[in-house]
Amino acid sequence: MEKIKTLSLFANVGIAESYLDSLGITVVLANELDEQRIKFYNHLYPNIKTIPGDITEKEVQKEIINCSKLAKIDMIMATPPCQGMSSVGKKDKNDIRNQLIKEVVHMVKEIMPKYVFLENVPEQLSTFIKYKEKKILIPEYLELELGNEYIFNENKIINAANYGVPQTRERAIILMVRKDLNKKWEFPIKDQKVVTLSDAISHFPSLDPEVYDISYEEQIEFFPEYEKKRKEGLKFSKWHYPPKHVYRQVYSLMHTPSGKTAFNNKDEYKPKKTDGSFVKGFKNTYKRQSWNKPGYTITMYNRTIGSQNNVHPGRLLGKDENGEEIYSDARVLTICELLTVSSLPLDWNIPDWASDHFVRQVIGEGIPPLLVKKIMQELVFIHE
Repeated sequence: MEKIKTLSLFANVGIAESYLDSLGITVVLANELDEQRIKFYNHLYPNIKTIPGDITEKEVQKEIINCSKLAKIDMIMATPPCQGMSSVGKKDKNDIRNQLIKEVVHMVKEIMPKYVFLENVPEQLSTFIKYKEKKILIPEYLELELGNEYIFNENKIINAANYGVPQTRERAIILMVRKDLNKKWEFPIKDQKVVTLSDAISHFPSLDPEVYDISYEEQIEFFPEYEKKRKEGLKFSKWHYPPKHVYRQVYSLMHTPSGKTAFNNKDEYKPKKTDGSFVKGFKNTYKRQSWNKPGYTITMYNRTIGSQNNVHPGRLLGKDENGEEIYSDARVLTICELLTVSSLPLDWNIPDWASDHFVRQVIGEGIPPLLVKKIMQELVFIHE
């Protein structure tokens, strides 16, 4: 089979591309706005040509189109920013990033690839954009602009947890095949087994958090095995080290069972502000995940205990001096755990210069590559 030559738009650091080469799908060209992400992308894929810059700028567009035509691109993969639509974002209907789908359509019409892979949050399907002086839904816009040239897939919502990814992550994915090929590209059949967090990370070494607003002596008094666990974690992986948190959050989560939110704790152990008053928030924050389910959707805010469903499931350790149950791993997932829950390999070649915050952010914004691989396997079947 001839390789499927691919253009990646809004490429992030190339997470979606992780397993494509093994299928005979070769990304030959990638565009990304952020220079630091381009640097990360070049570190992962030194042989792929990258075109940095804003896709809305005419010169950048021209270079992408010309290079794509020269390379005879077979497929465009595009994952435009979702912050204007996502349920964990501001959901601003006027966010200019919602309009970036138009740039993708422009590229498709200029390059006319055989295949198109568009990915975003499910809310994309109910998001309006401006089109010829009126507002229409993005799916309607795509049909109007590309429906004469491309065949679309029927079902457009897919959950990564149904395809071997230990994470519940729903995405809107629109697959297109050029009509002259007379083929249709649909989602694969769901896996029979769901991979839980227990399946994925229960064998990872337990870690105590690094509590950064107390002294080291207090840290060791609070967690006597902190150093021992930290060393065991680093022996397991250089990316399995203690996340940093404040004492009051750690104290609250130490008294929170798996699958529960700290808001349901006794008053003494509920989340508190620095002045001692109670934190107010949604019940999916300050919440531990469950061992017997896939992980919750990883967001770009995955380093924060107070964000959505971020805390390690933990294990019952026993009782404190007051007879209250206490639980291990009062922390968010480590980068090593995030890799596994995102279906990235543990030996993913993260550059040493990348900060903890940056790595967490790009993982949170990336589509699980195992899901992409399984969808692309269906493309390989129809391409042969």
